[in-house]
Amino acid sequence: MRIARFSIDGNVAFGAVEGDKQDELVLDIIKGIPFTDFELSGTKVPLSKVRLLPPVLPNKVVAYGRNYAEHAKELGNEVPDVPFAFFKPSTSVIGPGDEIQYPSFSQELHHEAELAVVIGRLCREVPRERVADVIFGYTCANDVTARDVQKREKQWARAKGFDTSCPLGPWVETDLDLATASDLTVQLTVNGEQRQLGRTSEMIHSIEDLIVNITEAMTLLPGDVILTGTPAGVGPLNVGDEVAVTIEGIGTLTNKVVKRG
Repeated sequence: MRIARFSIDGNVAFGAVEGDKQDELVLDIIKGIPFTDFELSGTKVPLSKVRLLPPVLPNKVVAYGRNYAEHAKELGNEVPDVPFAFFKPSTSVIGPGDEIQYPSFSQELHHEAELAVVIGRLCREVPRERVADVIFGYTCANDVTARDVQKREKQWARAKGFDTSCPLGPWVETDLDLATASDLTVQLTVNGEQRQLGRTSEMIHSIEDLIVNITEAMTLLPGDVILTGTPAGVGPLNVGDEVAVTIEGIGTLTNKVVKRG
């Protein structure tokens, strides 16, 4: 099931996306929130009549760096022996169609296409064999990075945590099992030109590794998001660019880059 979060006539709701053709998609509005048992209302609205929002509002976004060997290599970094985590604040999250604002303190903005894992239940110290039980679903992410700032500052808070640096969407796909999610095509285009192409099977540390790693240290809440790293091919974004992340079996997340107001 594809679960979207949307606004219509000033109201915000979750809905199940139905249909196959983009111009015929409809949303069946969900009663309540999708992290508990829920029912479909039967009230349906065309997707074209709503504004899609970030599919979740995470308490925290835990991101993992250098989790694809070729990406680490292209930036001259060593592959970490253990998962390498950092945070993106909730205020960095935007949804499909929202604008990425080019930060005024950077002159080198980069795209990073990533598979995002959405957590479905409160969890801590998750054993490897229970990882699938805490996953709600998967969505597309773009770990937008001020690369010049990242290079000169030891902490990545500003480089990767600025407002609009974490596009998520277009919805959460809940029907992917862990084995399938571990071998999906991830690609990114800028103005229709392919920049990144890889597979989640190329991850150095698996989805299970990442969730075991972070829950050893902290509690995850429903709606929290894990970014799993980016394949090789990262590169510059400029004002006016349209950047699209497409992940097999999930969908396409598209955003435009604008000058920060």
